[in-house]
Amino acid sequence: MFASPTSRRRGILYAALLAICLLLLATSGTAPVREIQRGFSFALSPIQGVLSGTTRSVTSALGAIFEIERLRQENERLQTRIEALEVENRRLEEVRIQNEQLASLLKVRGTLDYKTVAAAVIARQVNEYERIVTIDQGTDRGIRVGDVAVAGGAALVGRVVEAGPNFARILLINDTRSTVIGLVESSRATGNVVGQPGGALVMEDVAATERVNLDDQVVTAGIDLGEGVRSPFPKGLLIGRVIDVQRDPNAVVQTSFLAPAADLDKLEYVLVIINYEGGLGPSPGPSAAPGETGAPQDTSAPEETPGEESPLASPVPLPEPSLAPAP
Repeated sequence: MFASPTSRRRGILYAALLAICLLLLATSGTAPVREIQRGFSFALSPIQGVLSGTTRSVTSALGAIFEIERLRQENERLQTRIEALEVENRRLEEVRIQNEQLASLLKVRGTLDYKTVAAAVIARQVNEYERIVTIDQGTDRGIRVGDVAVAGGAALVGRVVEAGPNFARILLINDTRSTVIGLVESSRATGNVVGQPGGALVMEDVAATERVNLDDQVVTAGIDLGEGVRSPFPKGLLIGRVIDVQRDPNAVVQTSFLAPAADLDKLEYVLVIINYEGGLGPSPGPSAAPGETGAPQDTSAPEETPGEESPLASPVPLPEPSLAPAP
């Protein structure tokens, strides 16, 4: 069979290309061919430079993109780590503050001659006329109505007015229903320390002849009230510091304003004295409930006489305990 014209043309072209390649191989080392190669290289060098520069630019751009992405991911990891460290630092700072407060209470415990129970404040009830806090310990730990609570530095906080198995409520000394007999350490003058609307603390009914100075310390007097009635508060607990004195030349008494020794609006931990037997003794007969020794038994309002210490002399209407976390 004869080949088609197309096949013959392809065969001739292939043979010619092969012959040219062989010829080039045979003459590649000759001077004329090298000159031709150098000429082509010189002519094509600008194109090669452009192509090479473009390739390097593209490669650099791609490298920069990859580096930016790597740095972004690294930055995210570092930011996450920083946030975790900040959270941990805040937690450690809170632990440090709590440890300082508890250490202060432990120092107070070592100076008191009474058995105490440490408790955390878990709720506050504050308005114009009342100041009450709720703590997380109660009758299961031996806390009873009438027990006295203190803060760091043996600063008086108040008295328990309600107690349940795992909670107790404390009427603070700056509540308008609270009265404590105070003693000015420098002059030994006594007077009634009472709460005022808004949480102020004043010492009333101090004899005008007594000397009361600014910055004088006022402590609990611990005075026996007579007829077998012991002071509801142990003697020597720090109440506050005199910040102002009002004297009337025509009056027989004077009034002092006090800064409470404890920050009553920011209490977090307290010590409750559970074995001080103060106030009125238990009523005779079967009506005295077990474990209520030292709690007020007389619920009638007493006469307002100077020196009478009765923070719980009349019933204190209290709502059901709220165990919401303290702010």
